[in-house]
Amino acid sequence: MNVKRIFGTILTILGIIGLIYTGIVIIQREGNAINLTVIGAISLIFFLTGISLVRNTKDEA
Repeated sequence: MNVKRIFGTILTILGIIGLIYTGIVIIQREGNAINLTVIGAISLIFFLTGISLVRNTKDEA
């Protein structure tokens, strides 16, 4: 497996975890709005970057 694909997978998983965390905290109405915005934005960046790395990396045998 390619290093870029592994890194993309890790970024995608971290992004999903961050987005789920942000959603849970928003539903429970806890936490500071600025902190949630920063965590949500970083998680979204991680998620989109990871998906992009996995999608655009070609498998070479």
